[in-house]
Amino acid sequence: MLARLQQFTTLSLIFGAVGWALYFLAQGEATWAWAGALLILLGYAMFLGVEFLLLASVQRHDTTPHPTARQLFGAWWAEVLTAPQVFCWRQPFRSHAEPDFLPSSAQGTRGVVLVHGFVCNRALWNPWMAKLRAAQAPFVAVNLEPLFGSIDDYVNIIEQAVRHIEKTTGLPPVLVAHSMGGLAVRAWLSANAGDARVHHVITIGTPHHGTWLARFGQTANGRQMRMGNEWLKNLAQREPPQRFAKFTCCYSHCDNIVFPARTATLPGAHNIHVPGTAHVHLAFQGTAFEELLRRLAPDHSAQTVPLG
Repeated sequence: MLARLQQFTTLSLIFGAVGWALYFLAQGEATWAWAGALLILLGYAMFLGVEFLLLASVQRHDTTPHPTARQLFGAWWAEVLTAPQVFCWRQPFRSHAEPDFLPSSAQGTRGVVLVHGFVCNRALWNPWMAKLRAAQAPFVAVNLEPLFGSIDDYVNIIEQAVRHIEKTTGLPPVLVAHSMGGLAVRAWLSANAGDARVHHVITIGTPHHGTWLARFGQTANGRQMRMGNEWLKNLAQREPPQRFAKFTCCYSHCDNIVFPARTATLPGAHNIHVPGTAHVHLAFQGTAFEELLRRLAPDHSAQTVPLG
């Protein structure tokens, strides 16, 4: 569903920009032609800019480090470059480019379940999947549907993915989740008493305590990411405190979707601050993938040491 929606959006923007340019060029208005076409194609950069302005305002009152203007600009620019790759190419047109990797020879090899976030699909992880395949690490990448349903609707999808990895490898997997996907993983853990079935969980920019920006969300899963909402409170009440010792939370003070930054951390988890990095770009920094490789190492203990 998401791939079709983003195909339509991407092609509409391209045809709209071309049509605008051709119309005004035919009128001899070259300035209007190119200015309008660029606005159609790059208008998302201004939308991102508004998000960063809101982030800068809210983050001033947070206990986590405050970003500098240079860090905010750098994060904005990196997100401007990253967003089209994800939302206009990989997700709409490359969602099946990297199939799941479940080789019959994988018994005894630690596997990975990849869980995307809000308004994303499994193609978010294409660069990760290519690297994992090259490393012969088994993986399953899920599609969370319905797109705008409750986060609880995703529990069975994650359960099936974990079962596939368990059957293939004979070992509890590492779960890696971006954004809302981290909340879906926590919901799965609570619904299935899944602590013993997980080696480790890595979340990347997950609104564990909600996000300020979700106050504008009107979908079921969007409302569940509002700060202080009842769904998050009920989830937290079902979680034993020791569970978060199995979590690594990558977060940033330049995350333009999940802010203030402290909302992306958990007590007792290994919380890793990645400075100057925006929300989607955070998934493609080396930090989270290096953490995954460390957790996949055969000699890595299932027990972790909380670092903050």
